[in-house]
Formats: sequence, structure tokens, C-alpha cells
Amino acid sequence: MFRKENAVVNIRTQVYNAIKENICDGRYEPGQRLNEVELAGSLNVSRSPVREALRRLAADGLVVELPNRGVFVRQFTPRDIQEIFDVRVLLESYCIQRSVQFMTTEHKQELMHCLDQITYYHERQDMKKHIEADFELHMLIIRIGGNCLVEDMYQRISAQVQQFRIYSLESKRRFRESLVEHTTVVHCLLTGNVEEADRVNRRHLELARDKINEYLISKQTNQPLE
Repeated sequence: MFRKENAVVNIRTQVYNAIKENICDGRYEPGQRLNEVELAGSLNVSRSPVREALRRLAADGLVVELPNRGVFVRQFTPRDIQEIFDVRVLLESYCIQRSVQFMTTEHKQELMHCLDQITYYHERQDMKKHIEADFELHMLIIRIGGNCLVEDMYQRISAQVQQFRIYSLESKRRFRESLVEHTTVVHCLLTGNVEEADRVNRRHLELARDKINEYLISKQTNQPLE
């Protein structure tokens, strides 16, 4: 799968990214056991980079290692989601407030580009690409805040809920509302109305959190989503 001439460090990074992507895209399901030998075989690498990747993913909170049982894809609870989104709200709010100080012309152009991408994929009902563009917008908001530690923390916690993002937009109404919310947030940031941007973005994240928890609860009780 990976080119043999790549340096060892690049192989390790590629293995880590490949397993992480499979978790975040839902190809490895919550609770699924991740077998080192099988992963190494499917990725055409030795077990060493797989073992290291699983350790990193455990530190990221995406897998859990159970003594004498193995490594499993983490199963998130509604409380986990609540805590993750609490932190997201705090970090994004912090960066939105700082945007007045750090916003550049280039940032404004990037904000408009992100919004154009979100709108484009929304119009084409391409949920996967829409979610990717959504994430890019939120990451841009974090970058505008100008704090590298916040950016690192945000990337880690965002990866933990990536596999559930599709459920936050499952209803057509919520899909439409999300576009309106993103549009409002971007326009408020461009005009320096950070209080309104923060309020709308906070509500946007709360609604996403609620939809994900709705999905988790329905899965636990085997009840269909409305």
C-alpha cells in the first residue's frame, strides 16, 4: 500500500492516518476489535508501525486498550459527546472573540472560500464533502484565533466525533439550517460582529451535539431516529 522508498517516519505517519481515517469514516465501527496482524496485512506493513499507530490513537481518545483483550474502537457515550462539545464551544468562542485582533485579508478570503464550498456541496446534496467543508470552516475559525495550543487541542477533540457528524445533519431541515448558520457566522466574522457570530456558532454546535446524542441513544435502545 505504501511506497517502499518512504522513510520509516513517513510509513508510521501513513499507517496512523490510514487507521484513523477508517475509524473516523466509520469503516471500523465503535466497539470493533483492531487486530495488529490483520491491520498490518491489509496495509502491507510490519506490525511495528501498526502498534505505534494504535498507541497514538489511544492517546487521541479514538481507541481503548483493554488488558488481556486487545485494542478496540472507542464507543462514545452521550456524556462523552456532551463533554467534547463543551470544549469545542469554549475553544471556538475564544477564537471568535480573538478574531477581531487577528483577522487578516487572507483570512477573510479563506472564510468566503469555505462558505462557497459548503454552499456548493449543500446544493449538490453531497453530505460527505459538505461535512469536510464544514470541518475546514471550523478549523479556520480556530486558526484565526492565533493560538497553536488551542489548534492542537481542537484537532484532537474534533477527530473524536468525526464519525458521528453525518448524524448531526441527517434530517433535511437540519441540513438546511446548518447552511444558514454557517452563512450567518461567516458574515458576522467578516463584519466584526463577534458577539452575534459567537451566539449563532454556539447554538450551531449545541444542535449538532443534540443530534449526535439522539443517534447514540436511539442506537442503545434500538429505536429509529425521527
